[in-house]
Amino acid sequence: MSDIVPYKAPPLPVKGGKHGFLALAAKMTTLAAAALSLKEGLWVLKHRMEKNADHHDRVSEMCGEAQVEPRFTGLITDSATALRKVAEAAAEVAGAADQMEVNSRGFCDAHKTEYQGIYEAVKARPDVQQAKPGFYRKR
Repeated sequence: MSDIVPYKAPPLPVKGGKHGFLALAAKMTTLAAAALSLKEGLWVLKHRMEKNADHHDRVSEMCGEAQVEPRFTGLITDSATALRKVAEAAAEVAGAADQMEVNSRGFCDAHKTEYQGIYEAVKARPDVQQAKPGFYRKR
């Protein structure tokens, strides 16, 4: 007797289930919209942090003119530097969100190109077994 256990593939999802053509297209569209919303929010954050950093610099200059204790002026200057770092990080994350949006839209377009014909054929004739995706592709 062998120790090899036969592999049994998990069952394929039911047509129109949570993994169907339309469900995946909807999920990718939702992902693209969320990435766009995140990107816009991050640009708003970046501009707000830059504006606040400019205000901190101005306050630091005024404190210097008013001869406020240097350690307090230094703390204000340090906070302006920290705000600029947050603005830079927000811009980097916004760039990643932009790339995520582009990638998810590209995936959605490729998904539609590859599977929409099969989906429409299955909807037109649900009683006929359809070929797997890529079967009719020309090489």
